[in-house]
Amino acid sequence: MIEIVRARYDDPAHAAALLDLMDEYARDPAGGGEALGDFAREHLIAELAARPFIFSVLAFDGDKPVGLVNAMEGFSPFACRPLVNVHDVVVGASHRGRGIAAQMLAEVEAIARERGACKLTLEVLDGNAPARALYQRLGFTAYQLDPALGHARFLQKWLS
Repeated sequence: MIEIVRARYDDPAHAAALLDLMDEYARDPAGGGEALGDFAREHLIAELAARPFIFSVLAFDGDKPVGLVNAMEGFSPFACRPLVNVHDVVVGASHRGRGIAAQMLAEVEAIARERGACKLTLEVLDGNAPARALYQRLGFTAYQLDPALGHARFLQKWLS
């Protein structure tokens, strides 16, 4: 039976689960294909805990951590309300296809509603068809204001 819980960063079992799942995600091609760096492994839990606008949801199969979502509260000036960005969605390879991501995202949505958020946002790689299908099934759509201007694009600029 899968248990979905709100992560407690001060719980050693939750912290270890979060780090292990982030490392599994980082090693996956969808996460960049390289292990979680030493700096992140050493500091991630404390940095997450220091930011009250960040929360995480974990999935356990018994004692085994099998899923993680990291989410961050932002703000929509147009709606003048918070929004929640789903930043990382991880389901261990051994447990994919069992609806765990949908269960975790339902918990994220509940937390977002508790916070008075107007919407959830996320980004997904074009080639990740299973994730795209899940997000569409859950009601996510491409961001667009005026169809004549097209869909929004997620861009990045690394700062050294």
